[in-house]
Amino acid sequence: MNSYTLPHELHGDGPHKVFAVHGWFADRSAYAGVLPDLDRTEFTYALVDLRGYGGAKHAVGAYTTGEAALDLVELADRLGWERFSVVGHSMGGAVGQRLLAVAPHRLRRLVGVSPVPASGLALPPELGVPPLERSREWGRELFADAAHKPENRRAIIDITTGGRRPAAWLDRMVTRSLAVSDQKAFRAWLDSWAGEDFHLQVEGSPVPALAVTGALDPALSADLLRRTWMAWYPRADLHELPAAGHYAMDETPLELIGVVEDFLRADESEQA
Repeated sequence: MNSYTLPHELHGDGPHKVFAVHGWFADRSAYAGVLPDLDRTEFTYALVDLRGYGGAKHAVGAYTTGEAALDLVELADRLGWERFSVVGHSMGGAVGQRLLAVAPHRLRRLVGVSPVPASGLALPPELGVPPLERSREWGRELFADAAHKPENRRAIIDITTGGRRPAAWLDRMVTRSLAVSDQKAFRAWLDSWAGEDFHLQVEGSPVPALAVTGALDPALSADLLRRTWMAWYPRADLHELPAAGHYAMDETPLELIGVVEDFLRADESEQA
């Protein structure tokens, strides 16, 4: 894999260093909704763009979670961060779990916000689409064709937020997604986060790991995370946000910040 420095922006100057890693549909702007209210005295956050997104939109790469984990380690070295925590949304949650295998001694705490399990993710119709609505359109091609079909991106966002969000919000999410992602990279990333199973490499990791899920999300549900995340990590916690779907940073930002930062702060009390 070729060396690459991920584009990033820093927020805060606290002693606890934290990477924030976006998901499949956005670049680092995915965290825009939570930025104003982060604790910048206890934490320093580095928001990154993975290859194929945002400032790295035209970066060449394999577009895999394993490659991204190595990119994060390289960025940590450049920033002088010996130890750090990671908050990863969806696909970014899978990247965070890769770090449990790549650099477990450097990872303080791991937070997955609607995280894709380290075993990959079965795609619709397994997502809970009612039987009468199932057709080939709800299969893997819905996700594969989302690279070049805005209507597919919109359908996925709508499904994973419980079909409850306003049309204007859905349109805005799709517009952002198209603007910040490279089409070919977007498609390649799907094969990695959905299709790769590396859970045997990370099962049993002692790193404290919090999974935050939205009750309105049928894809990364609390039940799925109990069978995966909670079963693999002995120091795992699970928190369900009742009013959120798959995009808690946009849907319930204040509730998300409270849960995540309380979990990250617990690291200090354990080390005291």
